[in-house]
Amino acid sequence: MEVNKKKLIGEIKSYLIISLGIALYCFSASAFQIPHKIVGGGATGIGTIVYYLTGQHVPVAVTYLLVNVFLLAVAIKVLGPKFGVKTVYAIIMSSILLGILQPLFPVGVVKDVFMSAIIAGILTGVGIALAISNGGSTGGTDIVAMIITKYKNVSPGKMIMYCDCGIIACSLLINFNLEGLMYGYVLMGVTSFTIDFVLTGKKQSAQLFIFTEKYEEVAAKITESFVHGVTVVDCKGWYSGQAKKMLIIVVRKNEAIEVLRIAKRVDPNVFMTMNTVMGVFGKGFDEVKGIKQ
Repeated sequence: MEVNKKKLIGEIKSYLIISLGIALYCFSASAFQIPHKIVGGGATGIGTIVYYLTGQHVPVAVTYLLVNVFLLAVAIKVLGPKFGVKTVYAIIMSSILLGILQPLFPVGVVKDVFMSAIIAGILTGVGIALAISNGGSTGGTDIVAMIITKYKNVSPGKMIMYCDCGIIACSLLINFNLEGLMYGYVLMGVTSFTIDFVLTGKKQSAQLFIFTEKYEEVAAKITESFVHGVTVVDCKGWYSGQAKKMLIIVVRKNEAIEVLRIAKRVDPNVFMTMNTVMGVFGKGFDEVKGIKQ
């Protein structure tokens, strides 16, 4: 009973976070992108192009929904029904919010088009990242990114960027100038960076080298506090000529400070270095994808 309760609370929390991501995404499109004819890619970008090509008669929400119905069918088959349920929810909510918010912002909240592109990129990136990190999607090309990253160790932000390049190029159909095209690419770049920053921020790892005479005690305290292992390496100080022991440990970046504190409490004279690690694969970290056994 307790397990089911925790699972229910976890699912509710997940849907709430997805809803927040959708709200940010739709607000960004309605208040900053569409009024300035900024095409940022994805289903919303296609919807913006159709909206202006039809003389503003076909709302972005309608095109957004139609495009995502097709992508959803593919996603359910590849990523499973659980993904499909959350994405159906996300697509329906996005379509409703776009339909409600777009008429409320006939002109952009910010007059400067470049600043609108920057702000929209940040809001869109955060919105997409929140949805993806909780098993959902705001639809469009981020569904394609999720499908590919399931099998390959590829950055979701970069995959979305590649998929959106062609869509943004089509903005020439409504802007008829290179300046409008550049705003689209600025938006895409900021969105891509923000997605990766939000998604990988909590997964970044750090490698620590710890030099201490009390290495056994430090190692014991670290393994008591974390699930990660500690490696002891024989080394020799070139200046002193003395044999030493060095501890090597790889942890998530948000755990590194606590490791340093533990070592400092055990040995005030400890010497430590910390390096950021681009990728850590194996037990307790990330899974290696795309490699056949």
